[in-house]
Amino acid sequence: MFPSLIGTYIAQSKVCMLYKIRDEIHQDYDIVVIGSGLAGMTAANILGRNGHKVLLLESHNKLGGFATWFFRHDRSHVFDISLHGFPVGMIKTCRKYWSKEIADSIVQLHDVRFVNPQFSLQTTFTKENYAKIMVDHFKVPVDIVDAFFTHLTSMNFYDNSQETNGQMFDRFFPGRNDVVRFLMEPITYANGSTLDDPAISYGIVFSNFMSKGVYTFRGGTDVLVGKMKDELLKNNVDIKMQTRVERIIVENGRARGVEIGGKTVRAKVVLSNANIRSTVLNMVGAEHFPESFVTETKAVRLNSSSCQVYMGLKAGAKIPYIGELIFTSSYPTYNPEKLLDIKVSSRTFSVYYPEISRPQDPDARVAIVSSTNCRYEDWKKLSADDYEKEKAFMIEETLKGLEAFVPDIRSKLEVIEAATPLTVERYTLHPAGASFGTKFEGLNVSMNLHKNLPGLYHAGSVGIIMSGWLGAANYGVIQANAIESFLLNEENHARV
Repeated sequence: MFPSLIGTYIAQSKVCMLYKIRDEIHQDYDIVVIGSGLAGMTAANILGRNGHKVLLLESHNKLGGFATWFFRHDRSHVFDISLHGFPVGMIKTCRKYWSKEIADSIVQLHDVRFVNPQFSLQTTFTKENYAKIMVDHFKVPVDIVDAFFTHLTSMNFYDNSQETNGQMFDRFFPGRNDVVRFLMEPITYANGSTLDDPAISYGIVFSNFMSKGVYTFRGGTDVLVGKMKDELLKNNVDIKMQTRVERIIVENGRARGVEIGGKTVRAKVVLSNANIRSTVLNMVGAEHFPESFVTETKAVRLNSSSCQVYMGLKAGAKIPYIGELIFTSSYPTYNPEKLLDIKVSSRTFSVYYPEISRPQDPDARVAIVSSTNCRYEDWKKLSADDYEKEKAFMIEETLKGLEAFVPDIRSKLEVIEAATPLTVERYTLHPAGASFGTKFEGLNVSMNLHKNLPGLYHAGSVGIIMSGWLGAANYGVIQANAIESFLLNEENHARV
């Protein structure tokens, strides 16, 4: 990928950068990063930019983790897997920890729609617009709306509140399932939140989105990750793809590197961007941790997974403008369990118009991605024949749902494909295809990993708060700073 650019860079820097699968590792590192999701890449970029020797390892043939894409029909179709939207904070994070060029390509989505039996609405997904709709459409008193938003913004991550989302909504909007649907459905879609999850997780994520709306990257995930790869190489980060870590090496009670293909790569610090349970129980092993920490890790629940249906238009085909993000459902009320049902009745359409998604490509076509939350277990238990039948059913129901907005959509499509939690598991290696990482308790295990095994850190989609594009990137920043402090302390102790 980008051979001319890489060749030019190597010639200029006169450094033999790892990048291609045939490249050999011939040195030790300050930090080895396992996995190139947004958290892993962001941490690697910061640490490399600060002068550390960093090796970034990725088992797949592309960087990005769940932030990825694929092509069809000789690259005439390109589909983004998860570029649906993120908060405005992504601009600041990218400008500070990646590049101004990346940050300047982040643009706002102005047309988010809800279409279901309870209401049909259009919103810019800003706090002001949401509050206005709650007052004007749902007839919630202004003082209640103000109190609700004030409560959300005053939430502190370190508060020991045991209140759940369901309890919080019952307190502010008793008996208003329609209001709960308006407030909860987009966040459930974004990170798998349920009414039983801690209210603090909802408050932080919702407040992030509510500040100034929903944003996306203009140019497509392939362009974004390509620019991130260029930054990594510029900052002397070695990248080794199609390389799976077999185990994390532990010596004298601390992490000392990794083993890949029977080869030992030593490091002062290891940062895992893999699933937290896989990191502790598989790559390291329970025998290297206190029993209480192993018990806590085993109790971490995986979050829900997702299904997608990818639809690409024929050359020259057009559709009317139908909005950029459409939360649609045929189910009469908001029901979190039904959102996960394999016989799905709710889905979100992300419409990638070329002028927004890929303005650099004059031949770019409209792509439509339908996403639904689901349970891994429902798909895993199916026989091969039943699996294909359920995928066909999902595609058919998706087309029926899309026909409500584009009646002749079937005649316009050239590509129709579906992905399930098994697809997610195959390409990301996340157990149970957990698109949204872990439930809330996973964050505590992740943040305390280095306290139970010095030299080993974790960054990734944990605890709902640290999921999604912004959460993952910012968690990479947090852990990069923690690693900096750890290395500095070791250096100071060595001088004494």
